Amino acid sequence: MRNNAQIVFYEPPERTDRVLRLGDVVKGYVLPSTKIKEPFLSFENRVYHNYEINVEVPSFSVVLTPCCSIGDQMVCLTPLIHLRKDFPKNPYFAEDFSRINRMMDPEKTLSPTDWEQLGDEEKQRISAKVKPYTLLDFFVYAPSDIFMPYDLRGQPTKFYMIDFRNIHTLKCELIKNRDKIEQEEESVLESKCLQLSETTREELRHKLSFYYGRPSEAE
Repeated sequence: MRNNAQIVFYEPPERTDRVLRLGDVVKGYVLPSTKIKEPFLSFENRVYHNYEINVEVPSFSVVLTPCCSIGDQMVCLTPLIHLRKDFPKNPYFAEDFSRINRMMDPEKTLSPTDWEQLGDEEKQRISAKVKPYTLLDFFVYAPSDIFMPYDLRGQPTKFYMIDFRNIHTLKCELIKNRDKIEQEEESVLESKCLQLSETTREELRHKLSFYYGRPSEAE
């Protein structure tokens, strides 16, 4: 598993902006999530509602609010999580998991085993497609010295990822617009651990835009 994506994935410390930006890796934020059995359509006394509220403080989170929209005491965050165990089954991914972030030749979205199991007609149909994104819900973060290693199918790795389906809105009175950052917001700036390079942030922006902007299957 090569870590070559790390070279250009993050800005060096001396080029890191003193403001929060889309894609920043941050720490120190509480992320609650709610689980319900069904919608609360009635609040009569005889109706009982089952729900769970789980609260976590992940080691690291990622900012998913566009740079120019960060402020007004709100920001959208998603936890940085481990890669899925099946990712290494695809050798093209295993060489550099950040390839999942970009469009690729259709046949590379499958492992060689899955590809060989397809019929010739299906292979031709897939190969004829324009370069697609794969694993649309995820964006992979390259290894960093600040990340703890974990086991991925018997190999240690520091690759992490975010899940676009798991986004939380956080309210914090110190989150302000870029032109209003003052000395008292120093704790917010200290929570910033890594900043994506311009190229990587553009990749995140494009995949995130495609995730939300793609037409539904019915259209």
